[in-house]
Amino acid sequence: MPNILDVRRRIRSVTNMRQITKAMKMVSAAKLRRAQDRALAARPYAQMLTNVLKSLVSRAEVYDPETGEPRHALLARRPEKNVLLIVVTGDKGLAGAFNTNILKATARFIATKTDKNLEIEAIGRKGRDFLKRRYRAAKPRSAESQDPPQTTIVGELIGVLNKLEYSLASELAERVIERYSKEESDSVYLIYNEFKSVIAQRLIVEQILPIEQIGAPELRQAEAMTEKERDRALEAAKEAGVRIRPADTRDVDVAAAKFAAAPVDYIYEQSPQELFQSLLPKYVAIQIYRSLQESAAAEHAARMTAMDAATNNASDMIDSLTLAMNRVRQAKITKEIIEIVSGAAAQ
Repeated sequence: MPNILDVRRRIRSVTNMRQITKAMKMVSAAKLRRAQDRALAARPYAQMLTNVLKSLVSRAEVYDPETGEPRHALLARRPEKNVLLIVVTGDKGLAGAFNTNILKATARFIATKTDKNLEIEAIGRKGRDFLKRRYRAAKPRSAESQDPPQTTIVGELIGVLNKLEYSLASELAERVIERYSKEESDSVYLIYNEFKSVIAQRLIVEQILPIEQIGAPELRQAEAMTEKERDRALEAAKEAGVRIRPADTRDVDVAAAKFAAAPVDYIYEQSPQELFQSLLPKYVAIQIYRSLQESAAAEHAARMTAMDAATNNASDMIDSLTLAMNRVRQAKITKEIIEIVSGAAAQ
């Protein structure tokens, strides 16, 4: 049985650890609130851009009337031989199973594309480190190359989610669009955590290129939170004072949707075809920007929940150690009393 000094030392250590996890929980809660506000502030622009494109689709000849081929490279569909995968993870740990779940989904996706050349763009240090240990950097390949299908890493972005800017997503979208337009990639997929609120998150695999339908993301895989994870996140959010339900933007969405559905013949300063050609790349960029924002918010929510669980576990451990210390102290006192009584009786 440990002595009282050892138990007290351990209680003090666990108490210090609880203070750290509690502080980390509050920091993550503050960052989560800011991430929620940024995601909500960017939503009207994305919604209006989507509706403008829907309006242009109904007024411009997106497909050639004779051949039926799309007039924009981002709408062209080709047999999948070269696939580009964008994986969005966090830069730090202590976020529960947040990064692990993304990497498991990535491994499952890669397993379904073993017969294709798969190129990976890693965003976040955790994903970069995991993938670099398993796959090598890409080397130049010729169009006539007869090498067997392989999985390689073509790019990485580290430390960008904490200070996320639209210019970053725009640059990434330009690289992705250039590769797709040059037929270096036949399809582009995105793996990230979709964030609606603390209790409404899901891990999804989304196809962003080629574009099949404006405003309707092509989900290939979706994994929602379990009931246990939702309850744990709800409890952590209540204690931290974080908004649980997503903000109600139905009125704004309805007003924005009227633009695309209005039976009005707009007068464009440029032709509808030219506007469609220039706005479609922005649509891809805003999709990537939205995914990065939501992934950042989901990471803060996961870290807040994990630190809340760690704080509760530390409190339970302190209670258990305190009880054990009291038992050791009581046993010591009882032993001393017995020794005194026995000595007195022996005299």
